[in-house]
Amino acid sequence: MMTESVTEPEKLLTPSEVAAIFRVDPKTVTRWAKVGKLSSIRTLGGHRRFREAEVHALLAAAQEGR
Repeated sequence: MMTESVTEPEKLLTPSEVAAIFRVDPKTVTRWAKVGKLSSIRTLGGHRRFREAEVHALLAAAQEGR
């Protein structure tokens, strides 16, 4: 009997959700994506989405740098 490994899809966040985490304006999050500080995925409609794991890693790095 074979068991299939089912992985959950990675959680994607909107610019507003990322902005709330960092306590910045959503436009700032978009700027970060444009300069490469944070990578984004584009939806079929052209909207940016951010990987939750990457956002939390960036937050942890920012907090360590304090």
